[in-house]
Amino acid sequence: MDDEIFIPTSFFFIKYHHVQKSPMDEKQLTIQRKLYALILCSIVFMMVYNFTAWYISKLTDVPSFVFNFENYIPFIPWSIIPYMTSGIFFCLVFFFCQNKEQLKVLTQRILFVTVVAGICFLLFPLKFSLPKPEINDPVLGYSFQFLKVFDSPFNQAPSLHIAYAFIFWSVFRNLKKGRSFVMLWLIILGISTLTTYQHHFIDVITGSILAHFSFIIFPYQKNNFLYRNFHIANLYFLSGWCIILIVFLANQFIGETGLLFLWPGLMIILIGYHYQKNDIFFLKNKAGHIPWIKKIFYIPYLLIYRIFWRFFRKNRTPLEILPRLYISSRPDRESIQDFGINKATFVYDLSAEIEELSIIKDTAVYHSFPLLDIGTFDSSETQKLVTEITEYYQQLPPDGKILIHCTMGFTRSSVIGILVIKNILSLPLTEAITMMKTHNKHAVIPTYLEDFLKKI
Repeated sequence: MDDEIFIPTSFFFIKYHHVQKSPMDEKQLTIQRKLYALILCSIVFMMVYNFTAWYISKLTDVPSFVFNFENYIPFIPWSIIPYMTSGIFFCLVFFFCQNKEQLKVLTQRILFVTVVAGICFLLFPLKFSLPKPEINDPVLGYSFQFLKVFDSPFNQAPSLHIAYAFIFWSVFRNLKKGRSFVMLWLIILGISTLTTYQHHFIDVITGSILAHFSFIIFPYQKNNFLYRNFHIANLYFLSGWCIILIVFLANQFIGETGLLFLWPGLMIILIGYHYQKNDIFFLKNKAGHIPWIKKIFYIPYLLIYRIFWRFFRKNRTPLEILPRLYISSRPDRESIQDFGINKATFVYDLSAEIEELSIIKDTAVYHSFPLLDIGTFDSSETQKLVTEITEYYQQLPPDGKILIHCTMGFTRSSVIGILVIKNILSLPLTEAITMMKTHNKHAVIPTYLEDFLKKI
């Protein structure tokens, strides 16, 4: 049977026909598709890069932008080796894609950063300004001569070496063997852009920003709930890199006090890392306590959540969704006193951002099960939690009750509440969702979460 295959990208469509005959034919077809994607991206890169380099070289005055501290960056001749391997990664990465969508997204991202970087080169032309020391080693010297011919000193910000390195890692991070080595090599490759005196620091930061823009605009597995944490993490990464750029610019033009604001930028990037790993205990431990050192480091993050909790939370008074089963936002002292708790009260704290009230931990039977805000749910752990709550509910003493709460009262408590209702009453999922929305008008259950609930 003849099939017509498209590889859509932001700027081009690759179209070809094939006949499905055997697994070997399909294997060859897959290699051919990857080769087409490589050729397309290579042609676009060469056209954009060479044209912008030629155009900028004709300008009479091309400025440079150098941060003050860059004079202390050492020139390391051997770092030309990892620097030049960017081309090898560029050729190999397409053949490590595991499925059509990964290849499509990789192609879209590379085309996007290439074209956007080319536009930036034309709008904000810059050149590298630090003189390179003499190189005595003949092999390394030849490498630098090669670089001088083929790597323009004008195409600076954003650095395509950096943007590509992030995109390469989005594919190579799935390796089963050699993953740590490739990660380390790509980090060294990124550093080498500075130590070979090919790029300035602003090129590195803007290259990082451009890469994460491409991750957000062209997400992988956009509608797959299991990848949601990656999408949220990329928003944090992008925000962190933007803050770092602003801080260094402020330091350059205002004064060194601006470097103090590097802290929130690094903090945001670290939060993105924890989202990527679905590290639900990165703030609160299993006892629901946030250590003082984390309170200090994450104070901007904690303060923002505290403000949102204070002014925008819903379900301040616990809602009874089943007899003696309640959901709410994280309660304050007044609401918990009105609610009334005792040794037969079970409290399930789903908040990952705010510590639980001491009165709850001291009086009730407290369980900490933090879930990252607007993030993914681990299906097996969620099932265990729902089973546990169901069992406790069925064995409640006459004066017992259960409270499930998250930070804001919109999604996390509602999702767990739906699953518990479904479990206890043996209802179809749609009826459990309807029942929840009837009791909790503030419940927010996005489509991607409904798909997740169906699997549970």
